[in-house]
Amino acid sequence: MVEKGDRMFSKDIGIDLGTANVLIYIKGQGIVLNEPSVVAIDADTKRPLAVGTEAREMLGRTPGKVKAIRPMKDGVIADFEITEIMLNHFIRKVNGRSFLARPRILICCPSNITQVEKNAIKEAAERTGARKVFIEEEPKVAAIGAGMDISKPSGNMVIDIGGGTTDIAILSLGGIVTSSSIKIAGNVFDNDIMKYIKDKYKLLIGDRTAEDIKFTIGTVFPGSLNEKMEVRGRDLVTGLPHTVTVTSDEVEEALRESVYTIINTAKAVLEQTPPELSADIVDKGIVVTGGGALLNGFDQLLAHELKVPVFVAESPLTCVVEGTGVLLDNINLIDNNSLNY
Repeated sequence: MVEKGDRMFSKDIGIDLGTANVLIYIKGQGIVLNEPSVVAIDADTKRPLAVGTEAREMLGRTPGKVKAIRPMKDGVIADFEITEIMLNHFIRKVNGRSFLARPRILICCPSNITQVEKNAIKEAAERTGARKVFIEEEPKVAAIGAGMDISKPSGNMVIDIGGGTTDIAILSLGGIVTSSSIKIAGNVFDNDIMKYIKDKYKLLIGDRTAEDIKFTIGTVFPGSLNEKMEVRGRDLVTGLPHTVTVTSDEVEEALRESVYTIINTAKAVLEQTPPELSADIVDKGIVVTGGGALLNGFDQLLAHELKVPVFVAESPLTCVVEGTGVLLDNINLIDNNSLNY
């Protein structure tokens, strides 16, 4: 028999509220939800029809009156009402019908967002019935989730390439020393691929197809992958369905400008770092997390350009939410920290 106190204790929830996916961690249970950040609504009544995986299946395939919306943009709330609907749906899904235990929620956000944006995220979480809401910065939580010990006076560097933002941070003594957050990440990569194919082949493809290309044959390190893929879309000239063959080299060319923006931002963060911490990073290397870490050749390219060893986290897609799990286990430390905005 679970004591009521224990049950309340186990309802602490960690949320990685991402632009592409929402992941939820419940203390004592681990990761209980990993679904796309998409809500399908009826355009006439504004009533939600589907949330998460079911809604993502509708992206680009919906009849006129059904709209599939991504309420998060660049790591922040673009549509408050829809974000609230989405969070409510997911928390109800994992929390069951038991609302006796109002959870404490730890939620992650990009490192360089404004106080207003932080307050919006906090308010959306509070309105789901949370007892208390903590906000923590994503690169710090990603580093903890990747197994880095950031508590010591020694430099650690993490590059978290998500769906909407890339967060780059140097951490020491449990905090962020220098950081940068840019709005170039997975979604921009997809758009780069769509634009490249439209310009080169006069072929229109959707987000889903671009993402498939990225993960199936995509690379960012020239010559490291030599794959081909048939891509179907709508011919801009004839208006009819058409198929072309796309290569890994073409994807590398499509992504090059965005990828080098991330690399130059990482260089800028390193240039602002105190020399002692820089020396630690040369020894330890850089850890890459987030979905972008899975892109072929990214670690090789970063190592080549930054002249520092680069490692991909063991489970890059779940680092942030696993980090919330570690912090929830030490919630007393959070309570005493400046996380409660």
